Amino acid sequence: MAASIGFRLIDQTRLATVASELARNIIKYARRGRMIAQPTRKPDGRDGLRLIFEDNGPGIPDIEAALRDGFTTGRGLGMGLPGSKRLMDEFKIESGVGTGTRVTVVRWL
Repeated sequence: MAASIGFRLIDQTRLATVASELARNIIKYARRGRMIAQPTRKPDGRDGLRLIFEDNGPGIPDIEAALRDGFTTGRGLGMGLPGSKRLMDEFKIESGVGTGTRVTVVRWL
């Protein structure tokens, strides 16, 4: 989808990396969830791609901590969320303990 919108290979790679990291978090912490990919357009005509990741898992108790490099609740390096944030133009986390998490990211052309 990213290629059909006009993203160059480097941005396609960024999008694939972020999708992989966020999907991995869903599998690791919630075991199931979904990803939605939506082409989007700014009022100024710029095209982009919005990716939404949702789960009904345990939630993130401290979003600020989870976005710090090196923070982990498991055996990982703690680079997934902060790294994903750096690769995207927009990054938003909504989460409630015991109710799940929704991460929305956007990359603009």
